[in-house]
Amino acid sequence: MTALPFRRTKIIATLGPATESEEMLGKLMKAGVDIVRLNMAHAKHDWTRAIIRRIRAVSKATGHEVAIMMDIKGPEIRTGDLEVPIQLQPGEIFDFTVKPEVDRDRAEEIRSVDVNYRNLVNDIRIGDTVLVDSGLIQLEVLEKNDAHIRCRVLTPGQLTSRRHINLPGVHVNLPSFTEKDRGDTLVGIEEGIDFVALSFVREAADVALLREFLKENHSRARIVAKIEDQSAIDNLDEIIRATDVLMVARGDLGIEIPLEELPVVQRRAVRTCLSIGRPVIIATHMLESMISQPMPTRAEITDVANAVFESADCVMLSGETTVGRYPLECVRVLDTIARRIEDEIANEYGEPAVFLAERMKILRSAVLMANELPNSAILCFTRRGITAAGLAAHRPVRAPILGITDSIDTLRHLKMVRSVEPYLLSAFGDPEKTLVRAIALLREHQRIKSGDKLVIISDVTTAANERIDSIQLRTVE
Repeated sequence: MTALPFRRTKIIATLGPATESEEMLGKLMKAGVDIVRLNMAHAKHDWTRAIIRRIRAVSKATGHEVAIMMDIKGPEIRTGDLEVPIQLQPGEIFDFTVKPEVDRDRAEEIRSVDVNYRNLVNDIRIGDTVLVDSGLIQLEVLEKNDAHIRCRVLTPGQLTSRRHINLPGVHVNLPSFTEKDRGDTLVGIEEGIDFVALSFVREAADVALLREFLKENHSRARIVAKIEDQSAIDNLDEIIRATDVLMVARGDLGIEIPLEELPVVQRRAVRTCLSIGRPVIIATHMLESMISQPMPTRAEITDVANAVFESADCVMLSGETTVGRYPLECVRVLDTIARRIEDEIANEYGEPAVFLAERMKILRSAVLMANELPNSAILCFTRRGITAAGLAAHRPVRAPILGITDSIDTLRHLKMVRSVEPYLLSAFGDPEKTLVRAIALLREHQRIKSGDKLVIISDVTTAANERIDSIQLRTVE
């Protein structure tokens, strides 16, 4: 079987020291990166402005338009600074200090570290588990007062400055959208970012808060809700319905929930997104070993393949492309695996998903037709991306969705959606003339040729000036 001429699964690459140069940006775009992620955890505003402008300039120079996703930090609990690392031993008693003025020179001579969240003592309970530094160090809460949380060390490890703390099962009363997030997002809005990824989303109200902020600041950026703890799992369905895109952020999520639950949660999240037509991203540790090695492990290959088999819209690279030694090779590995698995899926396809809305049933008819026609493509005209996303929700197996839009914002938003190849065509006008121009544009990009079948989704105006959806089948002349 000949490999498919395009890749349905989209690739997100995080920028960092290894990839922020103009040269490497251009190589990543040509290799197939669809979305560039900016991790705002430690990013400065001057860097952010400069890198967004650089991405846009390189996109224009290479002819490869990419979307930009700003991943804001969200609420975070970290340990304070330490003069020297602390080597913790199993059974040792250790304190987390929640008030900086506390006296460290107590008779017990118990070692301690400050925590940046002063109300932690009110949220945590006796018996809770505290995980430090991505879960490498585990502690059990023995007692607490208004100044300390006293713990017993369960697993040994070296504690250094500013390590991240996870609290499985603990509802932390930190704001979902912090002051730092507001400042970072405003910079992104000013520079025209396409997506804002909201960290540690716990409920639909968190998404609504960010949506109102974007609206107040006249931004068309779409929201990516990152699920990273048990609260998000408990409220998964409502979060998916509230957001524009879902990210299964497996780093913190894999620490916050039992390890055997992680693949179950991933599968449930993807299925729920597919059931309502919501794009979904699988992120973290996709090709972790390739940070330092030129080839992935067999387990990583299978992990990526499973994300594609599940029909996720996007797979994401983090450390692999920020500080890794082989960022370009990572993108090529994702591209190769995705193409092969998509080809396998195309040979074993079933009927598209069934949606209740009338318009979705019309789009389903178009996808069914395209699935049965060799050398076909689905062509749609979409100003806001709704039609293209609706078609993508039905997961066509061989025909690409060629989304023609007159909006550069919509083109970039569609970079997140599986199977959609967006193209910019200015000034929609007379439907037939616009179709002729669209076909000429697609010929120019060598996406269609004479003899190909086009399943065309458009609306037509009746004599009574009523707009109705239509499906046409044409052969490219």
